[in-house]
This record gives sequence, C-alpha cells and structure tokens, in this order.
Amino acid sequence: MNILEYQFMQNALLAGLCGGITCAVVGVFVVAMHLSFIGVCIAHAAFAGALLGVWAGFDPLLGALVFSLIAAAAIGPLADRGELSPDTSIGIVFSLMLGLAFLFMGLMPGARTEALNLFWGSILTVSRRDLIFLGAVALVMIGLVAAFYKEVMAVVCHRQVAVAVGIPAALVFYGILFATGVTITASLQSIGGLLVYSLILNPAAAAYQLTYSLKRMLLIASAFGILSCWAGLAASYLFDLPSGASIVIVSSIIFGLAVAFSPKRKVRRWREKTLAAGD
Repeated sequence: MNILEYQFMQNALLAGLCGGITCAVVGVFVVAMHLSFIGVCIAHAAFAGALLGVWAGFDPLLGALVFSLIAAAAIGPLADRGELSPDTSIGIVFSLMLGLAFLFMGLMPGARTEALNLFWGSILTVSRRDLIFLGAVALVMIGLVAAFYKEVMAVVCHRQVAVAVGIPAALVFYGILFATGVTITASLQSIGGLLVYSLILNPAAAAYQLTYSLKRMLLIASAFGILSCWAGLAASYLFDLPSGASIVIVSSIIFGLAVAFSPKRKVRRWREKTLAAGD
C-alpha cells in the first residue's frame, strides 16, 4: 500500500475514477442506440488527430479533439440522412481515419515512442493537465446527463416518438456523438487510442445484461468502469503489465461474468421454453 503515497499513483487512481465514469456513461448511450461501430470510428479519428499533432509538432490532445469532433460531425449526417446505409457511411469515415493514422505514423522520422504511447496508453504517466481535462469532462458529462436526462432517455429509447413530441432528437443524437469524441480524447493518454473504445463498450454492455432501467444501467456501468480501471491498474502494478491492456482485459472479464449471471439470459430461456411448449 506504500505505492499509494506516490503522486503518479494518486493521479492514476483519479484518472481511473474520472475515465471509468465518463467512458461508461457514453458507453451506455452507444450500446442502447446500437452505435458501436460509430464509437470505433471516432476512436480511430482521435488517434489519427493525436498522431498528426506528434508529427506536426503541436499538442496531440488538440489534434485528437479536433479530429474526433470532425468525425462526429461527418458521421451524424451520414448516419442520419445519407443515401448509403449507415454502416457503409461510417465505414468510409473509419477507413479514412485509419489511413490517416498510418500515414502520419509513417511520416514520423526516427523513433516513434510518443506515437506508441498514444497507441497503447499509460495511466501511470498521466500528467496533471490530462487529469484536469479528464475531470472537467467527467463533471460536464454528469451535469449534462442529469440536466437533460428525460430528453436523452426519450431519444435513446424511442427516437421517433421523441421527434413526435417535439424533442430535438437530431441535436441530442449529435450531442451524444460529440460527447463520445470528447470522452475518447480525454482518455487517450491513459487508455490509448487502440484500447479506449473497449472501456467505453465493455462496462456498458455488462450493465446492459443486468438491468432494463437506463438510470440503473448508467450507475452500474459507471461502477464497472471504475472497477475496470482500478483493478487493471492493480494488475498492471503487481504483474508488470501494460496498464491500458490490463484495464481492457479486466473490463472484458466483467462483461463475461455479467453475461454468465444475467437475469435477461434466464428470461430468454424461459421464453424459449414457453414457445417450445406452445408448439
């Protein structure tokens, strides 16, 4: 426990707290609205923007934020009103961002240490600036969800009904996309561009297995997100493992346990037996 006396470990624990909450909250909306591939696309856009910053010599965090917001702005209309199917439109943006990421990495001269750090992430090296940004994103995210919970719930659950009663569903939908981009940017340094989306998806998908209530899903997912970060951090320290990979593996284990003990699974089996008996 003496390790907790060090500043870098305290920063890592706080980053895990804030990152676990923000990723989980955004993840609930991503899972509930079936936007999984959109999140993957935005994650790669943030990674490409950060690599551009490293190559061009400006703040990688700024590049990640700009690229993730550009991707979100492009995906929204394409998914909403594009003549192509949403998956095709998102796939085009995803392939562009993936190509840009490899392009910027290939253009870097010499060692690519900073690029690889963004690729894998390291919660143990989170700076105070990164921590402040992550904490601010967490507070803003919680505040927005609390203030507009009814509107967000209406759009997530019944988007067409939300439009019919006068809720600006498109604005809420784009807001969720932008929130995903900002969350991924804030978590880039601690989790890494390759793995950050797993922390968004896994705790939310695990919570989805355990409840039908969106409010309880937000709380459970946040708890799973924090647990994933802290348990992964502990495993990283004890067994000398990469911190980002450890966090994602723990979140995957939590999802596996949630599926194994899911009450929805029992309900599904009961329905299948009932239908079989009726036949």
